Amino acid sequence: MNIISILSAAAAVITLSINPVQASDWKPTGPIKLQIGFGAGGSTDAMGRVIAKVMKEQTGWSVFAENKTGGGGVAMFTGIAKMPAKGNVIGMGVNMPVMINIVKRGAELGFDLDSFDYLGTVAKAQLALIARADAPFDDIQGMIEYSKSNDGLAIGFGAPPQKLLMGVVGKQADADFRFVSTKGEAETQKLLLGGQVLAGFSAGTHVKYLESGDFKMIASANDSRHSYAPDTPTVRELGFDVYLDPFFYFATTAGTDPEAVDALTAALANAIASDEVAEIVRNAATTEVLNLGAEGTKKMLVEGIENVKVLFGS
Repeated sequence: MNIISILSAAAAVITLSINPVQASDWKPTGPIKLQIGFGAGGSTDAMGRVIAKVMKEQTGWSVFAENKTGGGGVAMFTGIAKMPAKGNVIGMGVNMPVMINIVKRGAELGFDLDSFDYLGTVAKAQLALIARADAPFDDIQGMIEYSKSNDGLAIGFGAPPQKLLMGVVGKQADADFRFVSTKGEAETQKLLLGGQVLAGFSAGTHVKYLESGDFKMIASANDSRHSYAPDTPTVRELGFDVYLDPFFYFATTAGTDPEAVDALTAALANAIASDEVAEIVRNAATTEVLNLGAEGTKKMLVEGIENVKVLFGS
């Protein structure tokens, strides 16, 4: 079975397990803004706009999406934390930038984890450490040995958490990794193909290159193995107690009327369970829908903070 078939099979299982959620009688008194903490055109924006559209169609509410950029969602969540708790604004962000900022400069931020009521998640990115197919190593131990024998090994990264993760590996293994910052996985892959870096990170767009034989997967950077590569171990399984689980999640201002929170949670859950959202998640993030629900989202962030502390060596 090839990679695309495995992904399709996983999608079928997940789709069968999704059931509609009953909403309360609460209705918004005006428009609902679904604020997206990233710029237009990216994967978060693409998913957020489809979710807002489907929410509007399913509920009859006035729901529209708007971009609130800055600090990987930090600026958006700072604003939401200070808003009146009316249930008319939902923030959509990614957990990693938020958790990193809480750990690094929590006292300076305008919010903490208790500043929000959590509504759910739409997906978890499957983050892979990859290399060109002809790279002189096949696993992390091989990367470490190559680095020690060749005065370092160049690794491309598109986001700071990726550098932090491999920084922990390098420190524990006494390997001199050299990090090359890129604008994202497309540029990382270009550098890999050109030989300017020997390893790098990708959150899904590399799958077609695994299928074609241009790339190989070295490890899963997540806390679990990937659906399309069940035989490839995680960094954590290989003896380095760190991981990156980037979740796309939703929250509103803490203290919102519980009926409003329940209604928003249910409306999001029903939209996320739709075929239209499942399709955009596959296309934009190369993964499947995963909604942790309100309690699960808060738990994910609390546990994630502890992992980020490990990334920073604290």
